Parts: sequence; structure tokens; C-alpha cells
Amino acid sequence: MRTLALLIAITIATLATIATAHDGTHPHEHAAAPAPPTPTIESATQVGIAPLAFEPVPGWCALPDERPLGNTHGGIVIDRAGRIYYNTDTKRAIMVHAPDGRFLKTIAPDFPGIHGMVLRAEGDEEFIYAAHLPGRQVLKLRLDGTVVWRLGVPVESGKYDDDPASYRPTAVAVAANGDVYVADGYGRNWIHHYTKERVYVRSFGGPGTTPGQFRTCHGLAIDTRGSTPRLLVCDRENRRLQRFELDGTFVDVAATNLRRPCGVSFDGPRIAVAELEGRVTILGADFEVLTHLGDNPDRGQWANNGVAAAAWKDGVFTAPHACCFDEAGNLYVMDWNATGRISKLNRRR
Repeated sequence: MRTLALLIAITIATLATIATAHDGTHPHEHAAAPAPPTPTIESATQVGIAPLAFEPVPGWCALPDERPLGNTHGGIVIDRAGRIYYNTDTKRAIMVHAPDGRFLKTIAPDFPGIHGMVLRAEGDEEFIYAAHLPGRQVLKLRLDGTVVWRLGVPVESGKYDDDPASYRPTAVAVAANGDVYVADGYGRNWIHHYTKERVYVRSFGGPGTTPGQFRTCHGLAIDTRGSTPRLLVCDRENRRLQRFELDGTFVDVAATNLRRPCGVSFDGPRIAVAELEGRVTILGADFEVLTHLGDNPDRGQWANNGVAAAAWKDGVFTAPHACCFDEAGNLYVMDWNATGRISKLNRRR
């Protein structure tokens, strides 16, 4: 019964929004709501419901010199060797760790502020595609940080003729044929489609609340679970996931009533959704809710960049911005945090 009570406490669900801004340099819409008194917990020995239960790994990814990571406002990817790559807004733009948390190296120091990444194997080599927010560009990088190419403002789209600086890409996805999709999530809410040769094809979406439109198209992923690959979009401020054909045709609103979804990761038929308001949700093959992870009962910490390390609780999240499964089904989670916070959850079998 104590375990059941803990799981219930951890998985308290609520959809109220808060007034804390996510990105201080970009205006977002927020609806302030009074937060009722909420319980607090010191830590979680287990999160999720069996058979989707995870155990937090305390102190994962500490640096040898004990320096803070710096603002974590990016993505997480994992290569074939199991190495974990994640972003900070410092010159240590992409940090690389071993699965046990040991710090290995940093790469791409010229590109602090990478916001979203996807790792793609192309033959025998792996590459990182990165949405570089300050540079208003998408980068293709080798795993040592070497630049292969850059893709700048999509002037061909005609969406930025009046103000190219309004283009602020947050995410990138790459289809099996090499086509590239870029989300202008902090800009004008268009998704731009290019061929693998970086030839502009089309733009779709645009700002709004109707199906097929976006209020902060924050994260992208190619969903290959069905017979037809589709583009999955985290429509953050509309609190939903939307699906599109790879030609930009709207398919459906796949999930609603989320807590400001930022990014997703796939583990077989399941999807982990990083929700900025203090939790990660696991969805099933039909986008049904299977469980919630790290659900924070303290609404004052939701989407709060300033939660100090002393206030963190193992297994409890504050502002999940990205997540990534490894091959064993363990989950890595990035909180949007000024000090920098990356958590590992080991899958319990």
C-alpha cells in the first residue's frame, strides 16, 4: 500500500498553466492560474506503473571539476556506442557522457545554444542534425563536432521577407530519404521542408489554434511505427501532438491536454513526451496514456528555469525540455534549468 500511495502521489495530474516564461527572449502566451496547496515529496524510489516502472539514478552526469553544466535548453541524442549527447547554452555546446554518467568530452564549442538535435546513421557514419537557435540555422555535424553543412533562413519560403531575424528554429527531423524538416517554433510557427540536397520544397502550418496550425511548434520527430512514416509535431502552447504526412498534409491531432509538450522519444510502440510543466508522459501505440513519470506536485517549479539544485528531488522533474530512450529502454530527461540538469531513469524489468 505504501508503494501504491507513492505512485499516486507522484502521478498527480493537472492541466493548469503558470505564468513563468520559458524563453525570456521570445514572447510566449501564458495563462496565470492560482495554484492550490500541493504535497511535496523528497525523492522517488520508483516512477511509473509496472511494467513501465523506472528507477532514478542519483547524481548522474556530474562533471569532474564540479562546475555547473550551464543552462540546459536543448536536446538529447544517443549514438550506436551508447554515448549520450546533450546541449548547454555555454561554450560546452554539446556535452558527451558514457551511459554510467562519466563525462567524456565536449564538442562544437562555436555553437552554444543548440536547441534541438536528431542523430542519424548514414552508412557507417553517424551525424547530428542540430537546430542552432542563436545562429538561426540548422547544422549537420559529425560526432567530433565538425560542420558538414549549414542551412540558414528559408528565404525561399517568403515568410520572412519583412524580418529575417524573426526566424528562430527550435527543432529538426530527418526522414528516411534524407529530407529535412525544420520547425520555426520560436518564430513564425512554420515547418519548412527541404530535400536531402537542401533544396527548399514547401512550408506548412503557420500560427493559430485550428488543427494543422501551431502555437510554438517546439519539437519534431519522424514516427515510423505505422506502415506510413509521419511527422509528429509537439504543438506546445496548444498542448497537443499533431501528425502530418511527409508532404505536409495534415493528418490529425494525435494527443491533447498535455502539459506543454516540448519533445518526444520512441521506444518500440511507446512514446515518451517531455512536458514543460513538470512531468514526462508515456503514450502507447494509439497515443493513449500509459503512465506519467516524475510528476512534480509543486506547481511553483513547473516550467521554472530558476529551480536551484538544492530543491531538486531525485525522480521528480521541474521543466522537462527533452527526453531520449536508449536501446535498453532507459530514459534520459533534460530539465530546462539555469544551472543545468540531466536525469537518468533506469528501466525496471
